[in-house]
Amino acid sequence: MKKDYIRNFCIIAHIDHGKSTLADRFIQKAHVVSDREFKDQMLDSMDIERERGITIKSTAITIPYTAKDGQEYILNLVDTPGHVDFSYEVSRAISSCEGALLLIDATQGVEAQTLSNMYMALEHNLEILPVINKIDLPAADVDNVKRQIDHDLGLDSSAAIHVSAKLGTGIDELLEAIVTRIPPPAGKEEAPLEALIFDSHYDPYRGVIVHIRIFAGVLETGREIMFFSNKAVYKVEEAGIFRMEPQKTGRLQAGEVGYIIAGIKTVSDIRVGDTITQAETPCAAALPGFRDVKPVVFSSIYPVDANDYEELSQAMEKLKLNDASLVYEKDSSAALGFGFRCGFLGLLHLEVVQERLEREFGLSLVLTAPSVQYKIRLRGGGELIVDNPTDYPGQEKIECSEEPYIKAAIITPAVYLGPIMSLCMEKRGVQQDLRYLDEKRVEVVYEMPLAEVLFDFYDKLKSISRGYASFDYELIGRKATDLVRLDILLNGKPVDALSQLVFRSSAPGRARGICKKLRDEIPRHQFKIPVQGAIGSQIIARETISPLRKDVLAKCYGGDITRKRKLLDKQKEGKKRMKMVGNVELPQSAFLAVLKTDEN
Repeated sequence: MKKDYIRNFCIIAHIDHGKSTLADRFIQKAHVVSDREFKDQMLDSMDIERERGITIKSTAITIPYTAKDGQEYILNLVDTPGHVDFSYEVSRAISSCEGALLLIDATQGVEAQTLSNMYMALEHNLEILPVINKIDLPAADVDNVKRQIDHDLGLDSSAAIHVSAKLGTGIDELLEAIVTRIPPPAGKEEAPLEALIFDSHYDPYRGVIVHIRIFAGVLETGREIMFFSNKAVYKVEEAGIFRMEPQKTGRLQAGEVGYIIAGIKTVSDIRVGDTITQAETPCAAALPGFRDVKPVVFSSIYPVDANDYEELSQAMEKLKLNDASLVYEKDSSAALGFGFRCGFLGLLHLEVVQERLEREFGLSLVLTAPSVQYKIRLRGGGELIVDNPTDYPGQEKIECSEEPYIKAAIITPAVYLGPIMSLCMEKRGVQQDLRYLDEKRVEVVYEMPLAEVLFDFYDKLKSISRGYASFDYELIGRKATDLVRLDILLNGKPVDALSQLVFRSSAPGRARGICKKLRDEIPRHQFKIPVQGAIGSQIIARETISPLRKDVLAKCYGGDITRKRKLLDKQKEGKKRMKMVGNVELPQSAFLAVLKTDEN
Protein backbone atom coordinates (compact mmCIF):
# COMPACT_ATOMS: atom_id res chain seq x y z
CA MET A 1 0.00 0.00 0.00
CA LYS A 2 1.14 3.57 -0.71
CA LYS A 3 2.56 5.23 2.37
CA ASP A 4 0.04 8.10 1.99
CA TYR A 5 -2.59 5.66 3.30
CA ILE A 6 -0.56 4.40 6.28
CA ARG A 7 -0.96 5.89 9.78
CA ASN A 8 1.40 4.97 12.62
CA PHE A 9 0.14 6.02 16.05
CA CYS A 10 0.34 5.02 19.72
CA ILE A 11 -2.00 5.40 22.68
CA ILE A 12 -0.41 7.17 25.67
CA ALA A 13 -1.98 8.00 29.04
CA HIS A 14 -1.68 7.81 32.80
CA ILE A 15 -2.13 4.33 34.28
CA ASP A 16 -5.72 2.97 34.24
CA HIS A 17 -7.17 5.60 31.88
CA GLY A 18 -8.40 2.96 29.40
CA LYS A 19 -5.65 2.46 26.78
CA SER A 20 -6.07 -1.31 26.43
CA THR A 21 -9.89 -1.04 26.36
CA LEU A 22 -9.68 1.52 23.53
CA ALA A 23 -7.30 -0.79 21.62
CA ASP A 24 -9.89 -3.59 22.08
CA ARG A 25 -12.59 -1.42 20.44
CA PHE A 26 -10.30 -0.67 17.47
CA ILE A 27 -9.64 -4.40 17.02
CA GLN A 28 -13.37 -5.22 17.20
CA LYS A 29 -14.28 -2.41 14.79
CA ALA A 30 -11.80 -3.68 12.19
CA HIS A 31 -12.94 -7.33 12.68
CA VAL A 32 -9.30 -8.39 13.17
CA VAL A 33 -10.63 -11.27 15.29
CA SER A 34 -14.02 -12.96 15.28
CA ASP A 35 -16.50 -12.24 18.10
CA ARG A 36 -16.06 -15.83 19.29
CA GLU A 37 -12.28 -15.39 19.71
CA PHE A 38 -12.46 -11.91 21.23
CA LYS A 39 -11.61 -11.36 24.92
CA ASP A 40 -10.83 -8.24 26.96
CA GLN A 41 -7.26 -6.88 26.92
CA MET A 42 -6.53 -8.56 23.57
CA LEU A 43 -3.08 -6.95 23.28
CA ASP A 44 -2.06 -7.83 26.85
CA SER A 45 -0.76 -11.30 26.07
CA MET A 46 1.08 -12.02 29.34
CA ASP A 47 -0.69 -13.63 32.32
CA ILE A 48 0.82 -11.01 34.64
CA GLU A 49 -0.76 -8.20 32.60
CA ARG A 50 -4.20 -9.79 32.81
CA GLU A 51 -3.93 -10.58 36.53
CA ARG A 52 -2.74 -7.10 37.50
CA GLY A 53 -4.91 -5.29 34.95
CA ILE A 54 -1.95 -3.27 33.66
CA THR A 55 0.00 -3.11 30.41
CA ILE A 56 3.68 -4.00 30.82
CA LYS A 57 4.80 -4.41 27.19
CA SER A 58 4.12 -2.06 24.29
CA THR A 59 2.28 -4.14 21.68
CA ALA A 60 1.94 -3.36 17.96
CA ILE A 61 -0.94 -4.42 15.71
CA THR A 62 -1.91 -3.56 12.12
CA ILE A 63 -5.59 -2.63 11.65
CA PRO A 64 -7.28 -2.19 8.24
CA TYR A 65 -9.76 0.69 8.12
CA THR A 66 -12.11 2.00 5.42
CA ALA A 67 -12.70 5.75 5.80
CA LYS A 68 -16.02 7.50 5.14
CA ASP A 69 -14.83 8.51 1.67
CA GLY A 70 -14.29 4.81 0.81
CA GLN A 71 -10.47 4.96 0.93
CA GLU A 72 -8.66 1.96 2.47
CA TYR A 73 -6.10 2.78 5.19
CA ILE A 74 -3.63 0.74 7.20
CA LEU A 75 -3.43 1.82 10.87
CA ASN A 76 -0.38 0.63 12.81
CA LEU A 77 -1.36 0.92 16.48
CA VAL A 78 1.00 0.60 19.46
CA ASP A 79 -0.65 0.17 22.89
CA THR A 80 1.72 1.44 25.62
CA PRO A 81 2.02 1.00 29.41
CA GLY A 82 0.93 3.79 31.76
CA HIS A 83 3.02 3.10 34.88
CA VAL A 84 6.09 5.30 35.43
CA ASP A 85 8.31 2.18 35.74
CA PHE A 86 7.66 1.36 32.06
CA SER A 87 8.23 4.81 30.57
CA TYR A 88 11.12 3.36 28.51
CA GLU A 89 8.58 1.15 26.69
CA VAL A 90 6.55 4.29 25.94
CA SER A 91 9.58 6.18 24.57
CA ARG A 92 10.36 3.31 22.17
CA ALA A 93 6.74 3.14 20.96
CA ILE A 94 6.68 6.91 20.39
CA SER A 95 9.85 6.79 18.26
CA SER A 96 8.15 4.45 15.76
CA CYS A 97 5.04 6.64 15.26
CA GLU A 98 3.96 9.95 13.68
CA GLY A 99 1.02 10.59 16.00
CA ALA A 100 -0.25 9.85 19.50
CA LEU A 101 -3.70 9.57 21.07
CA LEU A 102 -3.41 11.27 24.49
CA LEU A 103 -6.12 9.55 26.51
CA ILE A 104 -7.58 11.37 29.53
CA ASP A 105 -10.02 9.82 32.01
CA ALA A 106 -13.17 12.01 32.27
CA THR A 107 -13.47 11.18 35.99
CA GLN A 108 -9.79 11.68 36.93
CA GLY A 109 -8.68 14.47 34.59
CA VAL A 110 -5.07 15.30 33.70
CA GLU A 111 -2.64 13.38 35.95
CA ALA A 112 1.13 13.28 36.43
CA GLN A 113 1.93 10.62 33.84
CA THR A 114 -0.41 12.31 31.33
CA LEU A 115 1.89 15.35 31.38
CA SER A 116 5.06 13.27 31.33
CA ASN A 117 3.96 11.20 28.30
CA MET A 118 2.76 14.29 26.43
CA TYR A 119 6.17 15.99 26.83
CA MET A 120 7.84 12.79 25.56
CA ALA A 121 5.61 12.82 22.47
CA LEU A 122 6.32 16.53 21.86
CA GLU A 123 10.09 15.85 21.98
CA HIS A 124 9.61 13.45 19.04
CA ASN A 125 7.44 15.99 17.13
CA LEU A 126 4.37 13.76 17.17
CA GLU A 127 0.90 15.02 16.26
CA ILE A 128 -1.06 14.80 19.52
CA LEU A 129 -4.76 14.03 19.46
CA PRO A 130 -6.46 14.61 22.86
CA VAL A 131 -9.14 12.00 23.63
CA ILE A 132 -11.52 12.20 26.62
CA ASN A 133 -12.46 8.66 27.72
CA LYS A 134 -15.08 7.19 30.13
CA ILE A 135 -17.71 9.82 29.27
CA ASP A 136 -20.41 7.23 30.14
CA LEU A 137 -19.56 7.17 33.87
CA PRO A 138 -21.82 9.11 36.30
CA ALA A 139 -18.74 10.86 37.78
CA ALA A 140 -17.50 12.08 34.37
CA ASP A 141 -16.84 15.84 34.26
CA VAL A 142 -16.08 16.54 30.59
CA ASP A 143 -16.20 20.34 30.88
CA ASN A 144 -13.65 20.32 33.70
CA VAL A 145 -11.35 17.98 31.73
CA LYS A 146 -11.56 20.31 28.70
CA ARG A 147 -10.46 23.21 30.93
CA GLN A 148 -7.52 21.09 32.11
CA ILE A 149 -6.55 20.26 28.50
CA ASP A 150 -6.45 23.99 27.73
CA HIS A 151 -4.77 25.09 30.96
CA ASP A 152 -2.49 22.19 31.99
CA LEU A 153 -1.56 20.71 28.60
CA GLY A 154 -1.74 23.78 26.38
CA LEU A 155 -3.70 21.81 23.74
CA ASP A 156 -6.90 22.83 21.96
CA SER A 157 -9.76 21.24 23.91
CA SER A 158 -12.25 21.90 21.07
CA ALA A 159 -10.32 19.33 19.00
CA ALA A 160 -10.66 16.65 21.72
CA ILE A 161 -12.67 13.55 20.75
CA HIS A 162 -15.20 12.30 23.35
CA VAL A 163 -15.33 8.50 23.63
CA SER A 164 -16.40 5.67 25.87
CA ALA A 165 -13.96 2.84 25.14
CA LYS A 166 -16.08 0.48 27.24
CA LEU A 167 -19.33 1.08 25.29
CA GLY A 168 -17.72 1.93 21.91
CA THR A 169 -19.17 5.46 21.83
CA GLY A 170 -17.27 7.88 19.57
CA ILE A 171 -14.92 5.24 18.11
CA ASP A 172 -15.97 6.01 14.50
CA GLU A 173 -15.25 9.73 14.97
CA LEU A 174 -11.88 8.89 16.53
CA LEU A 175 -10.86 6.63 13.62
CA GLU A 176 -11.78 9.39 11.16
CA ALA A 177 -9.73 11.90 13.18
CA ILE A 178 -6.73 9.54 13.08
CA VAL A 179 -6.70 9.34 9.25
CA THR A 180 -7.38 13.09 8.76
CA ARG A 181 -5.20 14.64 11.49
CA ILE A 182 -2.23 12.28 11.91
CA PRO A 183 0.28 12.74 9.04
CA PRO A 184 1.38 9.81 6.84
CA PRO A 185 4.95 8.53 7.28
CA ALA A 186 7.83 10.16 5.37
CA GLY A 187 10.73 8.28 3.73
CA LYS A 188 11.46 7.11 0.20
CA GLU A 189 11.20 3.52 -1.00
CA GLU A 190 14.04 4.07 -3.51
CA ALA A 191 16.51 5.07 -0.75
CA PRO A 192 18.84 2.55 0.99
CA LEU A 193 17.11 0.50 3.68
CA GLU A 194 16.83 2.17 7.12
CA ALA A 195 14.90 0.20 9.74
CA LEU A 196 14.82 0.82 13.50
CA ILE A 197 14.61 -2.11 15.94
CA PHE A 198 12.06 -1.07 18.60
CA ASP A 199 11.47 -4.48 20.20
CA SER A 200 12.17 -8.22 19.82
CA HIS A 201 11.35 -11.55 21.38
CA TYR A 202 12.75 -15.10 21.33
CA ASP A 203 11.05 -18.06 19.70
CA PRO A 204 12.63 -21.44 20.59
CA TYR A 205 12.03 -22.77 17.04
CA ARG A 206 12.64 -19.69 14.87
CA GLY A 207 15.24 -17.79 16.90
CA VAL A 208 14.97 -14.06 17.51
CA ILE A 209 11.91 -12.31 16.02
CA VAL A 210 12.83 -8.64 15.48
CA HIS A 211 10.16 -5.88 15.58
CA ILE A 212 11.05 -3.03 13.22
CA ARG A 213 9.81 0.27 11.80
CA ILE A 214 10.96 0.96 8.21
CA PHE A 215 11.96 4.60 7.77
CA ALA A 216 13.34 4.32 4.21
CA GLY A 217 13.82 1.69 1.50
CA VAL A 218 12.26 -1.76 1.14
CA LEU A 219 12.95 -5.01 3.04
CA GLU A 220 12.22 -8.32 1.27
CA THR A 221 12.71 -11.99 2.07
CA GLY A 222 15.87 -13.53 0.63
CA ARG A 223 17.83 -10.27 0.95
CA GLU A 224 20.91 -9.96 3.18
CA ILE A 225 20.65 -7.39 5.98
CA MET A 226 23.26 -5.93 8.32
CA PHE A 227 23.03 -4.68 11.90
CA PHE A 228 24.76 -1.33 12.20
CA SER A 229 26.11 -1.78 15.77
CA ASN A 230 28.11 -4.99 15.22
CA LYS A 231 28.10 -5.40 11.38
CA ALA A 232 26.51 -8.88 11.75
CA VAL A 233 24.99 -10.06 8.44
CA TYR A 234 21.89 -12.29 8.15
CA LYS A 235 19.55 -13.44 5.38
CA VAL A 236 15.86 -12.53 5.83
CA GLU A 237 13.78 -15.74 5.98
CA GLU A 238 10.41 -14.14 6.69
CA ALA A 239 8.93 -10.64 6.87
CA GLY A 240 5.43 -9.58 7.81
CA ILE A 241 3.05 -7.40 9.76
CA PHE A 242 1.41 -7.75 13.17
CA ARG A 243 -2.17 -8.92 13.31
CA MET A 244 -3.30 -10.88 16.38
CA GLU A 245 -0.80 -13.44 15.08
CA PRO A 246 2.18 -12.40 12.90
CA GLN A 247 1.06 -12.37 9.25
CA LYS A 248 3.62 -13.16 6.55
CA THR A 249 3.76 -10.61 3.70
CA GLY A 250 7.29 -11.19 2.35
CA ARG A 251 7.88 -7.44 1.99
CA LEU A 252 7.96 -4.31 4.16
CA GLN A 253 8.30 -0.82 2.71
CA ALA A 254 9.02 2.69 3.99
CA GLY A 255 6.47 3.76 6.62
CA GLU A 256 5.43 0.24 7.66
CA VAL A 257 5.77 -1.47 11.04
CA GLY A 258 6.38 -5.22 11.08
CA TYR A 259 8.69 -8.09 11.97
CA ILE A 260 11.50 -10.10 10.42
CA ILE A 261 12.90 -13.57 11.08
CA ALA A 262 16.45 -14.22 9.91
CA GLY A 263 17.54 -17.33 11.81
CA ILE A 264 19.23 -15.24 14.51
CA LYS A 265 20.29 -17.64 17.26
CA THR A 266 22.98 -15.38 18.77
CA VAL A 267 20.83 -13.35 21.13
CA SER A 268 23.60 -10.82 21.86
CA ASP A 269 23.61 -9.70 18.17
CA ILE A 270 20.28 -7.91 18.69
CA ARG A 271 20.17 -4.55 20.41
CA VAL A 272 16.99 -2.50 20.72
CA GLY A 273 17.57 0.91 19.10
CA ASP A 274 19.96 -0.52 16.49
CA THR A 275 19.55 0.18 12.75
CA ILE A 276 19.06 -2.53 10.13
CA THR A 277 20.23 -1.83 6.57
CA GLN A 278 21.06 -3.85 3.42
CA ALA A 279 24.41 -5.62 3.46
CA GLU A 280 25.35 -4.77 -0.16
CA THR A 281 24.16 -1.11 -0.19
CA PRO A 282 24.14 0.14 3.42
CA CYS A 283 22.72 3.52 4.40
CA ALA A 284 25.16 6.34 5.24
CA ALA A 285 24.50 6.59 8.99
CA ALA A 286 22.56 4.84 11.72
CA LEU A 287 19.16 6.17 12.77
CA PRO A 288 19.10 7.95 16.13
CA GLY A 289 18.42 5.11 18.57
CA PHE A 290 16.85 5.36 22.01
CA ARG A 291 18.39 7.11 24.97
CA ASP A 292 20.39 4.73 27.13
CA VAL A 293 18.22 3.45 29.95
CA LYS A 294 19.40 4.35 33.47
CA PRO A 295 18.28 1.85 36.10
CA VAL A 296 17.41 3.35 39.49
CA VAL A 297 16.74 0.24 41.62
CA PHE A 298 19.27 -2.58 42.06
CA SER A 299 18.77 -6.08 43.43
CA SER A 300 20.54 -9.43 43.11
CA ILE A 301 18.74 -12.49 41.72
CA TYR A 302 19.90 -16.00 42.68
CA PRO A 303 18.50 -19.44 41.81
CA VAL A 304 17.20 -21.38 44.84
CA ASP A 305 19.06 -24.43 43.49
CA ALA A 306 22.68 -23.55 42.63
CA ASN A 307 22.53 -26.08 39.74
CA ASP A 308 20.00 -23.81 37.95
CA TYR A 309 22.56 -21.02 37.41
CA GLU A 310 23.06 -21.85 33.69
CA GLU A 311 19.29 -21.91 33.11
CA LEU A 312 19.01 -18.52 34.86
CA SER A 313 21.82 -17.13 32.68
CA GLN A 314 20.04 -18.20 29.47
CA ALA A 315 16.69 -16.94 30.76
CA MET A 316 18.16 -13.50 31.55
CA GLU A 317 19.60 -13.26 28.03
CA LYS A 318 16.25 -14.11 26.42
CA LEU A 319 14.28 -11.80 28.72
CA LYS A 320 16.66 -8.94 27.92
CA LEU A 321 15.53 -9.26 24.26
CA ASN A 322 11.95 -8.55 25.25
CA ASP A 323 12.73 -6.06 28.03
CA ALA A 324 15.47 -3.68 26.87
CA SER A 325 15.33 -1.71 30.15
CA LEU A 326 16.70 -4.69 32.15
CA VAL A 327 20.41 -4.32 33.02
CA TYR A 328 22.39 -7.14 34.65
CA GLU A 329 25.88 -8.44 35.44
CA LYS A 330 27.26 -11.51 37.21
CA ASP A 331 27.30 -11.53 41.02
CA SER A 332 28.01 -13.96 43.86
CA SER A 333 27.08 -14.27 47.53
CA ALA A 334 28.52 -16.34 50.37
CA ALA A 335 24.99 -17.29 51.43
CA LEU A 336 23.33 -17.82 48.05
CA GLY A 337 26.08 -18.72 45.58
CA PHE A 338 26.21 -17.38 42.00
CA GLY A 339 23.58 -15.07 40.53
CA PHE A 340 23.11 -11.72 38.79
CA ARG A 341 23.13 -8.13 40.00
CA CYS A 342 20.25 -6.46 38.14
CA GLY A 343 19.19 -2.87 37.53
CA PHE A 344 15.48 -2.00 37.25
CA LEU A 345 13.44 1.13 36.49
CA GLY A 346 11.41 0.76 39.68
CA LEU A 347 10.01 -1.69 42.22
CA LEU A 348 7.09 -2.77 39.98
CA HIS A 349 9.60 -3.49 37.19
CA LEU A 350 11.55 -5.68 39.66
CA GLU A 351 8.42 -7.64 40.64
CA VAL A 352 7.42 -8.15 36.99
CA VAL A 353 10.90 -9.40 36.00
CA GLN A 354 10.89 -11.85 38.91
CA GLU A 355 7.43 -13.17 37.98
CA ARG A 356 8.33 -13.50 34.29
CA LEU A 357 11.50 -15.46 35.09
CA GLU A 358 9.57 -17.80 37.37
CA ARG A 359 6.58 -18.32 35.05
CA GLU A 360 8.05 -18.21 31.55
CA PHE A 361 11.27 -20.09 32.35
CA GLY A 362 10.15 -22.25 35.31
CA LEU A 363 12.82 -20.99 37.74
CA SER A 364 12.71 -20.68 41.54
CA LEU A 365 14.46 -17.48 42.60
CA VAL A 366 15.63 -15.54 45.63
CA LEU A 367 15.95 -11.73 45.49
CA THR A 368 17.96 -9.51 47.81
CA ALA A 369 16.58 -6.25 49.23
CA PRO A 370 16.47 -3.49 46.57
CA SER A 371 18.97 -0.64 46.75
CA VAL A 372 19.93 2.52 44.82
CA GLN A 373 23.33 3.72 43.57
CA TYR A 374 25.34 5.72 46.11
CA LYS A 375 28.48 7.74 45.42
CA ILE A 376 31.15 7.25 48.13
CA ARG A 377 34.06 9.70 48.50
CA LEU A 378 37.05 8.03 50.18
CA ARG A 379 39.40 9.72 52.70
CA GLY A 380 42.55 9.06 50.69
CA GLY A 381 40.97 10.47 47.54
CA GLY A 382 38.97 8.67 44.88
CA GLU A 383 35.31 7.77 44.48
CA LEU A 384 33.21 4.62 44.41
CA ILE A 385 29.75 4.01 42.95
CA VAL A 386 28.10 1.44 45.23
CA ASP A 387 24.73 -0.26 44.76
CA ASN A 388 25.57 -3.54 46.52
CA PRO A 389 25.98 -3.53 50.34
CA THR A 390 28.81 -6.09 50.09
CA ASP A 391 30.92 -3.49 48.19
CA TYR A 392 30.45 -0.83 50.88
CA PRO A 393 33.82 0.09 52.44
CA GLY A 394 34.33 0.43 56.19
CA GLN A 395 33.03 3.62 57.86
CA GLU A 396 36.59 4.66 58.75
CA LYS A 397 37.55 4.86 55.03
CA ILE A 398 34.65 7.13 54.03
CA GLU A 399 34.80 10.91 53.90
CA CYS A 400 31.20 11.43 52.75
CA SER A 401 28.36 9.65 50.92
CA GLU A 402 25.89 10.94 48.33
CA GLU A 403 22.52 9.42 47.40
CA PRO A 404 20.31 10.00 44.32
CA TYR A 405 17.46 12.50 44.67
CA ILE A 406 14.28 12.77 42.64
CA LYS A 407 11.89 15.58 41.85
CA ALA A 408 8.47 14.12 42.62
CA ALA A 409 5.35 15.74 41.17
CA ILE A 410 2.11 14.75 42.90
CA ILE A 411 -1.30 15.87 41.58
CA THR A 412 -4.03 15.37 44.18
CA PRO A 413 -7.49 16.59 45.15
CA ALA A 414 -6.98 19.46 47.63
CA VAL A 415 -8.79 17.60 50.42
CA TYR A 416 -5.88 15.10 50.72
CA LEU A 417 -3.09 17.71 50.64
CA GLY A 418 -2.30 17.70 54.40
CA PRO A 419 -1.73 13.91 54.82
CA ILE A 420 0.28 13.78 51.56
CA MET A 421 2.58 16.60 52.74
CA SER A 422 3.09 14.74 56.05
CA LEU A 423 3.98 11.54 54.15
CA CYS A 424 6.53 13.42 51.99
CA MET A 425 8.15 15.02 55.04
CA GLU A 426 8.31 11.62 56.76
CA LYS A 427 10.24 10.41 53.68
CA ARG A 428 12.77 13.30 54.05
CA GLY A 429 11.13 15.31 51.26
CA VAL A 430 11.70 19.07 50.86
CA GLN A 431 8.83 21.02 49.28
CA GLN A 432 9.79 22.95 46.14
CA ASP A 433 6.47 24.10 44.74
CA LEU A 434 2.74 24.05 45.42
CA ARG A 435 0.13 25.38 43.02
CA TYR A 436 -3.59 25.02 42.63
CA LEU A 437 -4.45 23.75 39.13
CA ASP A 438 -8.10 24.64 39.78
CA GLU A 439 -10.40 24.97 42.79
CA LYS A 440 -10.23 21.23 43.51
CA ARG A 441 -6.79 19.99 42.38
CA VAL A 442 -3.30 20.78 43.66
CA GLU A 443 0.11 19.99 42.20
CA VAL A 444 2.82 19.70 44.84
CA VAL A 445 6.51 19.20 43.98
CA TYR A 446 9.03 17.68 46.41
CA GLU A 447 12.70 16.83 46.26
CA MET A 448 13.32 13.58 48.14
CA PRO A 449 15.78 10.68 48.25
CA LEU A 450 15.00 7.93 45.74
CA ALA A 451 15.71 5.29 48.40
CA GLU A 452 12.74 6.56 50.45
CA VAL A 453 10.19 5.94 47.69
CA LEU A 454 11.38 2.40 46.91
CA PHE A 455 9.49 0.38 49.48
CA ASP A 456 6.03 1.63 50.37
CA PHE A 457 5.71 5.28 49.31
CA TYR A 458 3.46 4.63 46.31
CA ASP A 459 1.17 2.28 48.28
CA LYS A 460 0.85 4.76 51.15
CA LEU A 461 0.17 7.63 48.72
CA LYS A 462 -2.67 5.71 47.07
CA SER A 463 -4.04 4.66 50.47
CA ILE A 464 -4.02 8.23 51.87
CA SER A 465 -5.66 9.71 48.75
CA ARG A 466 -8.10 6.80 48.19
CA GLY A 467 -6.45 6.25 44.81
CA TYR A 468 -6.95 9.80 43.50
CA ALA A 469 -3.39 11.14 43.81
CA SER A 470 -1.03 10.59 40.87
CA PHE A 471 2.74 10.42 41.12
CA ASP A 472 5.54 11.01 38.62
CA TYR A 473 9.25 11.59 39.20
CA GLU A 474 12.55 12.34 37.51
CA LEU A 475 16.13 11.99 38.76
CA ILE A 476 17.81 15.34 39.54
CA GLY A 477 21.27 14.33 40.83
CA ARG A 478 22.87 13.40 44.15
CA LYS A 479 23.01 15.04 47.59
CA ALA A 480 25.07 14.30 50.73
CA THR A 481 23.64 11.75 53.14
CA ASP A 482 24.56 9.93 56.36
CA LEU A 483 24.77 6.37 55.07
CA VAL A 484 25.42 3.17 57.03
CA ARG A 485 25.41 -0.53 56.23
CA LEU A 486 22.83 -2.49 58.18
CA ASP A 487 23.94 -6.12 58.66
CA ILE A 488 21.60 -8.90 59.72
CA LEU A 489 23.18 -11.57 61.96
CA LEU A 490 21.73 -15.05 62.39
CA ASN A 491 23.19 -16.99 65.28
CA GLY A 492 25.98 -14.37 65.45
CA LYS A 493 26.96 -14.74 61.77
CA PRO A 494 26.22 -11.98 59.18
CA VAL A 495 24.14 -13.01 56.14
CA ASP A 496 25.48 -10.90 53.28
CA ALA A 497 22.35 -11.35 51.15
CA LEU A 498 20.23 -9.61 53.84
CA SER A 499 22.51 -6.55 54.26
CA GLN A 500 21.13 -3.13 53.30
CA LEU A 501 22.45 0.41 52.86
CA VAL A 502 20.20 2.79 54.84
CA PHE A 503 20.03 6.35 56.18
CA ARG A 504 21.45 6.31 59.73
CA SER A 505 18.35 7.58 61.56
CA SER A 506 16.14 5.08 59.65
CA ALA A 507 18.39 2.12 60.53
CA PRO A 508 16.91 1.18 63.98
CA GLY A 509 13.33 1.10 62.64
CA ARG A 510 14.35 -0.84 59.54
CA ALA A 511 16.39 -3.31 61.64
CA ARG A 512 13.51 -3.92 64.06
CA GLY A 513 11.13 -4.54 61.16
CA ILE A 514 13.48 -7.04 59.48
CA CYS A 515 14.22 -8.91 62.73
CA LYS A 516 10.50 -9.29 63.50
CA LYS A 517 9.79 -10.57 60.00
CA LEU A 518 12.66 -13.08 60.14
CA ARG A 519 11.57 -14.28 63.57
CA ASP A 520 8.19 -15.21 62.06
CA GLU A 521 9.60 -16.73 58.86
CA ILE A 522 12.60 -18.81 60.05
CA PRO A 523 11.54 -22.23 61.34
CA ARG A 524 12.43 -23.14 64.93
CA HIS A 525 15.53 -25.27 65.43
CA GLN A 526 16.76 -27.46 68.28
CA PHE A 527 18.70 -24.48 69.65
CA LYS A 528 17.93 -20.83 70.40
CA ILE A 529 18.64 -18.47 67.45
CA PRO A 530 19.32 -14.76 68.01
CA VAL A 531 18.31 -12.56 65.03
CA GLN A 532 20.21 -9.27 65.27
CA GLY A 533 20.50 -6.03 63.31
CA ALA A 534 23.93 -4.39 63.53
CA ILE A 535 25.81 -1.33 62.30
CA GLY A 536 29.45 -2.38 62.42
CA SER A 537 29.93 -3.94 65.87
CA GLN A 538 26.95 -2.15 67.43
CA ILE A 539 23.77 -4.24 67.83
CA ILE A 540 20.70 -2.02 67.31
CA ALA A 541 17.87 -4.60 67.20
CA ARG A 542 17.30 -8.16 68.35
CA GLU A 543 14.67 -10.87 68.25
CA THR A 544 15.04 -14.44 69.50
CA ILE A 545 13.66 -17.60 67.89
CA SER A 546 12.95 -19.96 70.77
CA PRO A 547 14.17 -23.56 70.39
CA LEU A 548 12.20 -26.73 69.94
CA ARG A 549 12.45 -28.54 73.25
CA LYS A 550 12.11 -32.19 74.14
CA ASP A 551 10.48 -32.80 77.52
CA VAL A 552 13.25 -34.87 79.19
CA LEU A 553 11.32 -34.89 82.50
CA ALA A 554 8.36 -36.75 80.99
CA LYS A 555 9.63 -40.09 82.28
CA CYS A 556 10.18 -38.79 85.84
CA TYR A 557 7.21 -39.52 88.04
CA GLY A 558 8.14 -37.85 91.30
CA GLY A 559 11.56 -38.71 92.70
CA ASP A 560 14.37 -36.53 93.93
CA ILE A 561 14.90 -33.02 92.41
CA THR A 562 18.61 -33.78 91.85
CA ARG A 563 17.69 -36.42 89.28
CA LYS A 564 15.57 -33.91 87.32
CA ARG A 565 18.30 -31.29 87.56
CA LYS A 566 20.84 -33.77 86.20
CA LEU A 567 18.66 -34.49 83.13
CA LEU A 568 18.09 -30.76 82.48
CA ASP A 569 21.82 -29.97 82.77
CA LYS A 570 22.64 -32.76 80.36
CA GLN A 571 20.08 -31.35 77.86
CA LYS A 572 21.55 -27.83 78.28
CA GLU A 573 25.06 -29.09 77.46
CA GLY A 574 23.77 -30.79 74.33
CA LYS A 575 22.01 -27.55 73.22
CA LYS A 576 25.24 -25.57 73.68
CA ARG A 577 27.22 -28.04 71.60
CA MET A 578 24.49 -28.07 68.91
CA LYS A 579 24.46 -24.28 68.76
CA MET A 580 28.20 -24.17 68.10
CA VAL A 581 28.01 -26.53 65.11
CA GLY A 582 24.42 -25.94 63.99
CA ASN A 583 23.56 -24.06 60.78
CA VAL A 584 20.37 -22.03 60.51
CA GLU A 585 17.98 -22.89 57.67
CA LEU A 586 16.88 -19.72 55.85
CA PRO A 587 13.74 -20.30 53.72
CA GLN A 588 13.01 -18.39 50.48
CA SER A 589 10.03 -16.69 52.15
CA ALA A 590 12.45 -14.98 54.58
CA PHE A 591 14.09 -13.05 51.73
CA LEU A 592 10.69 -12.03 50.35
CA ALA A 593 9.59 -10.92 53.83
CA VAL A 594 12.58 -8.55 54.03
CA LEU A 595 11.48 -6.93 50.74
CA LYS A 596 8.03 -6.25 52.20
CA THR A 597 9.21 -5.12 55.64
CA ASP A 598 7.34 -2.17 57.12
CA GLU A 599 9.16 -0.10 59.72
CA ASN A 600 5.91 0.91 61.34
